[in-house]
Amino acid sequence: MFVPFNELPDHARVWIYPADRELTKDETSKIKKLAEDFINQWTAHGADLQAGVHLPYDRFIVLGLNESIQSASGCSIDTSVRFIQSLEEQFDIVLLDKMNVTFKSENTIDYIPLKEFRAKARKKQVTSDVIVFNNLVLNKMEYDTLWEVPASSSWHSRYF
Repeated sequence: MFVPFNELPDHARVWIYPADRELTKDETSKIKKLAEDFINQWTAHGADLQAGVHLPYDRFIVLGLNESIQSASGCSIDTSVRFIQSLEEQFDIVLLDKMNVTFKSENTIDYIPLKEFRAKARKKQVTSDVIVFNNLVLNKMEYDTLWEVPASSSWHSRYF
């Protein structure tokens, strides 16, 4: 059952999928509609899941699930990953490659391989105060407070 993302409770589980490029307004509109349709049929063991979607910066797809109503099962998580894979194919984007870092660079958002980020950190081309997106946050409260943080305050700190 679809609910607006901002109405999900703080303890709602989140999955964050960074796109390898900025999405167009037309793409974000289509993805929101497809995500709403997906969520409206998303179930775990036959029970509806209460979930929402958010597309910040036209660069990320964030799925949120209120597990206090119904928890996700392995099968329902697999179904959501297949949905994300279908978006990758339909929109020719990469969403599931976890070996990349997304960070703010001046007025843009950069998405580069982790290996390249480490090299830039060693060469001081990015500093520990660069804002990174910590896509490992677990719930909506962490998403709201710990998702956009200086690299020094995230797992990225090991590279500085």
